[in-house]
Amino acid sequence: MKPEFKIKPFKALSLAELYQILQLRSEVFVVEQNCVYQDIDGKDEKALHVLAVYEGVLVAYARLFAPGDYFENASIGRVIVKPGYRDKKWGHDLIKESIKGISEHFGASKITISAQLYLQKFYESHGFVPTSEMYLEDDIPHIEMKRG
Repeated sequence: MKPEFKIKPFKALSLAELYQILQLRSEVFVVEQNCVYQDIDGKDEKALHVLAVYEGVLVAYARLFAPGDYFENASIGRVIVKPGYRDKKWGHDLIKESIKGISEHFGASKITISAQLYLQKFYESHGFVPTSEMYLEDDIPHIEMKRG
């Protein structure tokens, strides 16, 4: 059994969906990664939001940006799989849905991401290649990667 994927613009998100998104992002990026940073960055209104819901629970999430909104190319960011569901490998489904969403909604195939360094091999398995040296973003090692 797999989660149901939905892609929505900011204005189409219900209050409950928005709350679940912000709760999950805080759980992973602030608490789990012990990183104090401004998650609510004013970019959510521009993004498309990829939600993976399984049995009523938001289990995975990402946000998509059109070319020029974040990088020159389209972009995927805030990629998360909820702890407790990571063994199901739904992160791979999330990236596939995100790539498909960028193609369908933006007509784009070139994608740039700022990936956490430890996920480099994961992203390489989806066709991304490193295009920078390691750099720190919010004190976490990252690498720029591109696809297409």
